[in-house]
Amino acid sequence: MMDLLKTTRRQLLSLVGAAAMTAAVSAPALAQTGDFPNRPITFICAFPAGSGADTLVRYFANAIQEATGHTIIVDNKPGAAGTISAEFVARSDPDGYTVYVHSGFSTAVNYSLWNNPAIDPRTDLRGVAGINEQPFFIVVGVESTIQSIEELNAYLLAEGENATYGTSATSGRLLAAQYLSELGATPTEVPYRTGIEMVPDVVNLAVDFAVTDPVTAMVQAREGRVRVLATGSGSRMDIAPDVPSLTEYGMTVDQVGVWAAWVPAGTPDDVVATLAEMFGTVMAEQGTQDFLRTMGGVPWIATPEEVDQRMRENVEQGAFLVDLAQLPRN
Repeated sequence: MMDLLKTTRRQLLSLVGAAAMTAAVSAPALAQTGDFPNRPITFICAFPAGSGADTLVRYFANAIQEATGHTIIVDNKPGAAGTISAEFVARSDPDGYTVYVHSGFSTAVNYSLWNNPAIDPRTDLRGVAGINEQPFFIVVGVESTIQSIEELNAYLLAEGENATYGTSATSGRLLAAQYLSELGATPTEVPYRTGIEMVPDVVNLAVDFAVTDPVTAMVQAREGRVRVLATGSGSRMDIAPDVPSLTEYGMTVDQVGVWAAWVPAGTPDDVVATLAEMFGTVMAEQGTQDFLRTMGGVPWIATPEEVDQRMRENVEQGAFLVDLAQLPRN
């Protein structure tokens, strides 16, 4: 696994530039539908500038701009775990000039976290293109005596509420809830605002294990600070083929978040097709696929229809998991 995690920040930035230039060379112009686009397109990012999400959104903005010659602007609208940005896009004019690039799983789960949700992502957003699949991971500090998921399972069952675990995002809490429910263990949760804030306590063994996002897991494992024990996906991921899935131990856990692009419902078919072609051109490049793997994900090339179908499935799964985790509704 360590061989897969040798990309430094400098290399990551190099991948961004290299893929964008490759896309520009291989696709100098895309077939256009009508006069779209004839002005800048705005990509909406649900997290602040400088975040991992921002890095991914800006990668695609730069690569598509280089490939097509069209101006792409990134507008960061953080807040309410992505609800603010999702609603902004859903309420925008359905003309293709406002594109939401974000985690579909998070967007779907948010629908179940509000008593009166501002939007229904199944009907208020329309899929454009898939980007990648990203599971969360279960990790321990590298100095922990726990060497495998089997050992963690035994430890948690023996220690009961005396054991502790860290979470730093809704997706992490949902994975932990299903894992612990199926295991029958009752450790004490220690919540953190971000994965980076949680890392010191994982490394120092202040918590027995943690459930964290793929970028944090990959980077910290590469730096020799954590040990990755299991993935929340239903099968092993090619970015970490030596990390087992929980299904290998008799569990039914299969939680894989997907990143994709959406536009407001009502956006014309021809405009969606043009945007899908833009993303498809960049997604086909090896540089893009390498970049996505450095972000802890597996490239997911999907049609607008497949993106919409995944959203419907995620909303249903999210409702089940929110109830299981007993997360409060706002």
